[in-house]
This record gives sequence, C-alpha cells and structure tokens, in this order.
Amino acid sequence: MPNDTSTDAELLAAAAVALNRHSVVLGELGRLFADAGHDLFLVGGTVRDALLGRLNMDLDFTTDARPERIQQIIGAWADTLWDTGIAFGTISAAKGGNQFEFTTYRADTYDGVTRNPEVRFGDTLEGDLVRRDFRMNAMAVRVIPSGAGEFVDPLNGLADVRAMVLDTPAEPEVSFGDDPLRMLRAARFVAQLEGVTVSPRVREALERMAPELSRITAERVAAELDKTLLGRNPVAGVELMVDTGLGEVVLPEVGGMRMAIDEHHQHKDVYQHSLTVLRQAIDLEDDGPDLVLRWAALLHDIGKPSTRKHEPDGGVSFHHHEVVGAKMTRHRMRALKYSKQMVSDVSQLVFLHLRFHGYGDGKWTDSAVRRYVTDAGPLLSRLHKLVRADCTTRNKRRAARLQADYDDLEHRIAELAAKEDLQRVRPDLDGNEIMELLGIPAGPQVGRAWTFLKELRLERGPLSRDEATAELLKWWNATG
Repeated sequence: MPNDTSTDAELLAAAAVALNRHSVVLGELGRLFADAGHDLFLVGGTVRDALLGRLNMDLDFTTDARPERIQQIIGAWADTLWDTGIAFGTISAAKGGNQFEFTTYRADTYDGVTRNPEVRFGDTLEGDLVRRDFRMNAMAVRVIPSGAGEFVDPLNGLADVRAMVLDTPAEPEVSFGDDPLRMLRAARFVAQLEGVTVSPRVREALERMAPELSRITAERVAAELDKTLLGRNPVAGVELMVDTGLGEVVLPEVGGMRMAIDEHHQHKDVYQHSLTVLRQAIDLEDDGPDLVLRWAALLHDIGKPSTRKHEPDGGVSFHHHEVVGAKMTRHRMRALKYSKQMVSDVSQLVFLHLRFHGYGDGKWTDSAVRRYVTDAGPLLSRLHKLVRADCTTRNKRRAARLQADYDDLEHRIAELAAKEDLQRVRPDLDGNEIMELLGIPAGPQVGRAWTFLKELRLERGPLSRDEATAELLKWWNATG
C-alpha cells in the first residue's frame, strides 16, 4: 500500500512489475486486437490494484470493438466465452483458469429517476474513463503485442492512489445523481482498500444525497453490502455508511444500535460493541472470508434497542433481544431479496448467539448440549466463532472465564459426539416403524409420535429399539 513518501514513479514501477507477471496473456491479446484493427486497454480496478500491489489473476479490459466483434476476436483464443453482459457491452472469457472481462467503451446517459442507464457505446477511451465512479478507477494501460504499454491517466487518478482518497471524475452531485449506487461503492472501496478515505466533497455529497439510494433495486444494494462485508476492513465501510446516512436508507437497524448502552456498560454503545464483534469474528475465520458469519456478527444485537429496559437498580436489560433480533434480521434480509438459505442461516445465528450464556452456572445437562448442537445444525462451527467473538468485556478475568466455559462446552460436545451422532439427532424409530407399531396410517398422528420420539432422543440420548418401542407405546396409551 502507498505511504506518505510514495512517489508516482514508485507506484508505476510497482504496477509494471505486477503486470509483467501477465506479460504472456497480455501479449497474446494485444496481438489479437491489433491485428483486428482495434485498441485494447487494461482498465479500472485492474490498473488500480496493480498500482497498489494487490493485483489478482482476473483482468478487466476496455476496447473500441463492439461486443459481437470482441467475440470474433477472442472466440478461438479463449477456453470459455459467455455473453451474459452483452446488453451492457461486456463479454467475459476464461483461459488457463483465469477470468477476463472485455467491455466496449461506454458513453451512457441517465434519466435521473431510475438506476438503469440508457446504454450507449462510446468512441474514445477518455469518454469511457470520465463516466467511471471514482478517479482511482479511471486509469488505463494500453495493451500491445509486447504486453503492457502506455499508462493513460487523463483524470489524475494516480494522485488519488498516492493520497489513498476516493474522489469522483465529475462533481460528486453529477456522478451520484447519474448512479446513486456509486455512493454505496464508496463504502465498499473503503472496506476493500486498506487506508482509503473519501474526499471532503464526496463525503458532503454522501450526506446530502443518501436518500437517492432508494432508487436502487434491493438486489444491487445487497450485492454492494456483501462486497463491503467481505472486504479487508468491513468496519470502515459500515462506519462510513452509518456516519453519512447511507445506512439509514439501506440498513437502518445497524445505525439504530447507537446509544443503546449494553448491559455490561463496557462499551460506548451496542453499535460499537457490534463492530468489535465483527472484527473479532473475522479474526476467527479459518478458511477465508465467511459472509454468513460476518452478517451474523454485525446484526446479532439489532434487537437490543427495541427491548431495552431500565431496571429499578439502575441497570439496563435487553430481555429476549435475540428473539426480536432474529425476527428483525429476517425482515431486513428478505427486503434485500436474499436467498431463503441466507436469511435462515443468519437469523438462526442471531437467535442462538445468547443461549450459551446460561452454561457457566453448571446446570446444562447432556440434553441441553444435544439441543444446542441440534438447533445449530450445520451452523455449529459458525456459532462457536460468533459466541467467542461476542466476548468483548475489558475485564480480563471475566473474559478468560467465558472462554474457558466455552472451551468446556466444546469439549462436552466432542465427548457426546464420540458416543452418538449429534449431527443427525433423529428418533430411534422411523415413520414406517411407528405406523406398524401403532397400527395407524400416514398422517398427523405419525408426525406427533415422531416428534415425541425425537424429544425423547434429545432428552435421554440413543435408545435401543426395545426401549424406544416401550416408550412409544406408553406415550400412545397415555394420550388415548
């Protein structure tokens, strides 16, 4: 990442080194487009990331060639070609395990009412660059038969990279008025690019124009929120959204946690506590960014403001905030058009995050442990991380005790798992056996009997077939 002493020459040298690693594929593409009589440029995030020393194997290009012509030029070269973005001038390709995106110069116009532009293809690189979201994303590198060539920076995006600041090519009012989604992209880039801030004029525009985000479809908002949460520093992106009012439009429950003092009085407010939990959950990830875990960490306490109660002794309580929070989570994520699975997973983690806090008194039976595992299901490993991340007390003795208690719970889970299949707790008799033993057809009575046996299994652990049969018949006779 650039520092205060970075010079343009140093940044360009770093970019040259990064792009040189792709010299073979760049040379091949440069030759293909040159032979076809078209220009080709690396553009946008690819150039920015090369300057920042974080370039990956996926490259973005822009060209004067129209989409159908792009297909002709690279059709034989690419391993795979797809045209899902062709209406917007984009052709995607894969070769050698890497992905490439080619977009025709754009010169779109916007009606100022909807999100969708009137797609128009442009004729110049400069016209394409000036319509991009931020100046640091509006740089290009010419691709020639020998690889990477001329660096093109008509809007001085290099200076913004050196300063690590986000600013718009045109006035922010014009850029955000054309496409309000760019305001959320500001939060995304702050989260993705460590150390990046927004310029004063961009920040002022975000604060003033935040209501314009209501023009954006829920699906596109959700996509930007996900990219923000998956960034290197999602807390910075969330803080920008909340501080500027963007969050009030797209995720009001998060900012709504401010000033809801938590019951331990250890943090400024529940909002800051939740950001700390998000940071700590990220530290516990062991296989790359986990979007479900990060959403759950951010939202786990959103039920606190509406359940806050001032107690006679001067304390503050938030009884059943996990139940209310799970309901609020489902409502918000459904409004953002998330999948049923995503909504279910995140809301279930929110619902379960507080259950552990009755374990330390030593009263959990094996039955309680089984129910904890069963209710978590495939989310158990995430629940482990969320509960541990939720320990943010500054009291070192209390923090150590909480972590020791959870170590003990995980040990008990492992012990029970060694004796019985905790991941698939099912009745000891299946539906067919129930119908045969009770002499009843398929129907609601079988379901009630199945539920009884599952509850018995959770309470007592595995039973032999004879034991399960005896208990079922006893229950059946008692119910008449």
